[in-house]
Amino acid sequence: MNVKTFVKKYTMVIALVVVFIFFAWWTDQRLLLAQNLSNLLLQNAYVLVMACGMLLCILTGGNIDLSVGSTVCLIGAIAAQLMSKHHMNAYAVIILCLILSVLIGMWQGFWIGYIHIPPFICTLAGMFLFRGIGRAILESKTIAINDQNFLNTFASYIEIPGLDNDVKWSAFIAGIAIACILVAVTAFSRFKKAKKGYKQASAVSQFVKIAVIDLLIIAYSWKLAHYKGIPVMALWVLAVVFIYAFITSKTAFGRYFYAVGGNEKATKLSGINTNKVYFMAYTSMSLLAGLSGLLIGARIGSVNGDTGNSFEMDAIGSCFIGGASAYGGSGTVGGVVVGAILLGVINQGMSIKGLDNNWQYVVKGAVLLVAVIFDVVSNKKTGKAG
Repeated sequence: MNVKTFVKKYTMVIALVVVFIFFAWWTDQRLLLAQNLSNLLLQNAYVLVMACGMLLCILTGGNIDLSVGSTVCLIGAIAAQLMSKHHMNAYAVIILCLILSVLIGMWQGFWIGYIHIPPFICTLAGMFLFRGIGRAILESKTIAINDQNFLNTFASYIEIPGLDNDVKWSAFIAGIAIACILVAVTAFSRFKKAKKGYKQASAVSQFVKIAVIDLLIIAYSWKLAHYKGIPVMALWVLAVVFIYAFITSKTAFGRYFYAVGGNEKATKLSGINTNKVYFMAYTSMSLLAGLSGLLIGARIGSVNGDTGNSFEMDAIGSCFIGGASAYGGSGTVGGVVVGAILLGVINQGMSIKGLDNNWQYVVKGAVLLVAVIFDVVSNKKTGKAG
């Protein structure tokens, strides 16, 4: 792989490294403190979760879901009221809220997939509808969440008695275990491909890449070990990321989303039910928005009428910054994760430095604009952008 190909393939990763180094320097290395690195994950957990679902919507042709922020508010409001007002069991509340999230997604997926209402209009209506219902349920108040089982399920830290004391060694051991698993999976994958005679990238470049990723994982787990250990929220995020990465890259159903975004008519003629693809994209998006509502409610410890405001913009921005095409048909979960972390580093760095909130919007808007311009220019070269 020559330098030009390498830069083109890893543009956003290089951008993430440059931005991280810049903010580490600009904040006098306060960004590198264990607490700030732990918070980087927790504060952006909802973005990482929702961006995976938003990617499926965008893949179908650059479509987006504007209602996810309002769904976060509605599900959070229902969970808070059921536990604080009706003293319902926390685990029953979680199951009920996730079922309601799926029903909300099915409602929107039906109108978009089977009645062919434009996604922008349908989800815009959902944005007003769900926000209004959420505020009505909250009775325009801020409702606190005090149920310990609920808080432990989403916002606690893993602690192993006898192993974790001042230093949370379980976090460091988990980091080393993940690094070893990555090496083993890579070696096994290469062995399987070699046995079948598939063409592969050079072993040196592949293992150097894994070594760099492993180094970052071990360094991050070392930092977590010197704060509070592994947050349970990280496990939820990892589960969602791995499931969606598997669906989009390893299953035929996942490839349908790319096919619809690439050429919907050809996909339909090949026998794929495109209505069902749209339906599933918005149902899955709403499920993840509901999960994000529970994560946010547990992390903040309360829900009010403004919970989830502008969350849809963070999820959409992460997808486009991470390489999802505004025309649909291309994008990966890995890229979306890089985009979400990049946005998170920018947010965290500017907050540590105390930059005015208005200028924070300016910086994020500029980053998003650059990412979209890059996508449009790239697609013009291929003729997709017209």
